[in-house]
Amino acid sequence: MKTALITGGAQGIGKGIVQRLRSDGWRVAIFDMDTQALDELRAEDPGLLALQVDVGDEGQVAQAFQAIFEWLDAAPLDLLVSNAGLADPVSGPIEDLSLQDWRRWQDSHVTGAFLCVRAAVPLMRHGVGSIVTMASTRAFQSEPDTEAYAAAKGALVALTHALAVSLGPQIRVNSILPGWIETGPWQKRSARREPQHSDQDSNQHPVGRIGRPEDIAGLVAWLASDEAGFVTGQRFVVDGGMSVRMIYAE
Repeated sequence: MKTALITGGAQGIGKGIVQRLRSDGWRVAIFDMDTQALDELRAEDPGLLALQVDVGDEGQVAQAFQAIFEWLDAAPLDLLVSNAGLADPVSGPIEDLSLQDWRRWQDSHVTGAFLCVRAAVPLMRHGVGSIVTMASTRAFQSEPDTEAYAAAKGALVALTHALAVSLGPQIRVNSILPGWIETGPWQKRSARREPQHSDQDSNQHPVGRIGRPEDIAGLVAWLASDEAGFVTGQRFVVDGGMSVRMIYAE
């Protein structure tokens, strides 16, 4: 049975990935900071290993990986999905952005990915492993006042191709860049909401709809499979074509 660790796996895109892998028969472990979401996920699926971890904290990551090592019981870790990170892209005007807040965005995305990859690699070298980083189309295009988030997501893209060169051939490393993914139904109960989108929202996408976590989860499943054995160091934009559409103000 294949094994996976999903960071930020208790809600949103991460939860969608967890559900897909579980339905495919994987053993899955999760890191997340939200205790309520973790409790709900454990109740939904007692077979998960769900740990409260701040991935930007070196000590917490080290302690959690000791639990992962014991959970694996000498089996290799087949897949790491580095998905955790502050979801809000808006950090405010750059002149008002504190160094502490800047570091919060970088630590949650980039430092967290580094710490988890560093700890995971020794558990993956015994097999043929796959790492997937969760970047964003915001690595290449921006709205105002999103510098901290954009910088973090851009760093993940660069980290991905560097890791692919360093860790091959045993471990393949790829990055997914989601666009607008509706995660309302995949939140913890207290934050769960049904999507309310206009026709204009959908029509911005050449495919005619907004994305869902299943769209990302399907790509993760493929990247972790033998069918993707010749794919590494790549970035996959999953945004319904939104970022390639030219939009002119009328």
